[in-house]
Amino acid sequence: MKFFIDTANLDQIREAQDLGVLDGVTTNPSLMAKEGITGRENILQHYKDICAIATGDVSAEVISTTYDEMIKEGEELAALHEQIVVKVPMIKDGIKAIKYFSDKGIRTNCTLVFSCGQALLAAKAGATYVSPFIGRLDDISTDGLNLITEIRHIYDNYMFDTQILAASVRHTMHVIDCAKIGADVMTGPLSSIEGLLRHPLTDSGLAKFLADYEKGNK
Repeated sequence: MKFFIDTANLDQIREAQDLGVLDGVTTNPSLMAKEGITGRENILQHYKDICAIATGDVSAEVISTTYDEMIKEGEELAALHEQIVVKVPMIKDGIKAIKYFSDKGIRTNCTLVFSCGQALLAAKAGATYVSPFIGRLDDISTDGLNLITEIRHIYDNYMFDTQILAASVRHTMHVIDCAKIGADVMTGPLSSIEGLLRHPLTDSGLAKFLADYEKGNK
């Protein structure tokens, strides 16, 4: 399973990259705003800055919601850097845009997916990634992980190339569960990745090894 980090914070991206397990970055307008990145030129430059740090795919989201504007904006984003994947919302014009981009060889990430039907449409249109938001489904008492399982079943039935990118991952158990049920990619905060490092027996075991070493090497 690929690990993406869901942030626009350059320090966190750098830290995840330095860990040696980062495969890509996802962003959205809310994450950009959180980092104080505003204005078209500043946003475009920030995408370039992210690509200079991360070595994998970087999802850059269109703001437009009409077909013609999404095409114009998506082509501009794709031209920024070879790592850019154009992030397109799951709406009617978005599906049309994904088909256009797919035919042109521009990679896409279909975002804001909350049902199997939406995921099926995205795959049919040729999306590179489909992003089911599991955390947001959990927030409304719906099983987000079950959606990943169902999409995996459908995609395997028909050998779709579209990769399942589990989005809105909130914590480490989400990461582990997504790996168990066959998500191709997960994207979450740095804390969800670093949480995989921790186990109390690792801490206590290392402390004992070091203490025993000190006893015998004074």
